[in-house]
Amino acid sequence: MAQLKLVDVTKKFGDVIAVNKLNLEVEKGECFSFLGPSGCGKTTTLRMIAGFEDLDEGELSVDGKVFSSSFKKYYLPPEHRDFGMVFQAFAVWPHLTVYDNVAFPLQIRKIPRHEIAKRVKMALQSTGLTHREESYPGKLSGGEQQRIALARAIAINPKVMLLDEPLSNLDAKLREEMRFEIKDLQKKFGFTIIYVTHDQAEAMALSDRMLVMDHGIVQQVGHPLEIYNKPANKFVFSFIGLSNFIPVNIEEGKAVIDGSNETASFEAPLELGKKAFLACRPSEVDFVEEPYTGANQLPPAIRARVARRTYLGDIVDYKVAVGNAEIRIQKPRRVQGPIEGSLCTIRINRTLWYPLE
Repeated sequence: MAQLKLVDVTKKFGDVIAVNKLNLEVEKGECFSFLGPSGCGKTTTLRMIAGFEDLDEGELSVDGKVFSSSFKKYYLPPEHRDFGMVFQAFAVWPHLTVYDNVAFPLQIRKIPRHEIAKRVKMALQSTGLTHREESYPGKLSGGEQQRIALARAIAINPKVMLLDEPLSNLDAKLREEMRFEIKDLQKKFGFTIIYVTHDQAEAMALSDRMLVMDHGIVQQVGHPLEIYNKPANKFVFSFIGLSNFIPVNIEEGKAVIDGSNETASFEAPLELGKKAFLACRPSEVDFVEEPYTGANQLPPAIRARVARRTYLGDIVDYKVAVGNAEIRIQKPRRVQGPIEGSLCTIRINRTLWYPLE
């Protein structure tokens, strides 16, 4: 049985539908991410799960117990839900030591002092803060302050851990380190994680499954690799990973890049109409040395011009022009590629198709 269940959950702010009939089940011990652009409804959903917002319609339950229901006119306040919560801001009390920050939620629950000491010690050890327990947050780095928030959430022995973009205020190196620390903590304690982020790399690295939202509507739910390789629609393809959308003209199932003089063509689905987008990942486009052979080659080789070549550390990022299209290509630095301004030949190895509208 699912640990967390949402049925037709809807939230409105005036005339704006922030979350529209969301149905979702999250299994116990799962790391489940909500992914989407700013304003898509992911944080609003998390706040409804936490109890900070009551839902306008639908029902939310945990382990079979109803927490919020418009059908039953019932709402359980957040302090009775026993969820751990880590916010985007570090949300630590500057006048309290690390120890007291972690102990405070236990103190207001009137847990015995010896049990508080035991839990705080465990939480500090798990987050690498034992040597900092008498320090004040102002003396700590951003990563250490975020560890305080994690330790505070762990100490209450939560059924579910809710994380709202907890790494967005950290630098790139710390974000990467903290991703793996969060995953290690989940494996150690076995709690369920609901993780909100707009960072696709975070979601891909952490998630057992994830949900992609846009304008309050679920676009796709699945495993990270499934969503990356088999996107449900154009929005999901564009949001997960880097993408190219190349305008093409279609005649009798043959697609040619718009504005180009190419005779090379792609096999296109007939239902697309006369204009569509050919979609591909930058990593799925190759530079090829063999001469251009036109439409007889599948996939076709296409002539292009290198408009830009940029070094990005281990990879080189190219932008090539073909007709009215600009196609982005990424290759490892060790792969010899064409120079900026030169003519080249490319091959698109894997394609997806989307209607122009």
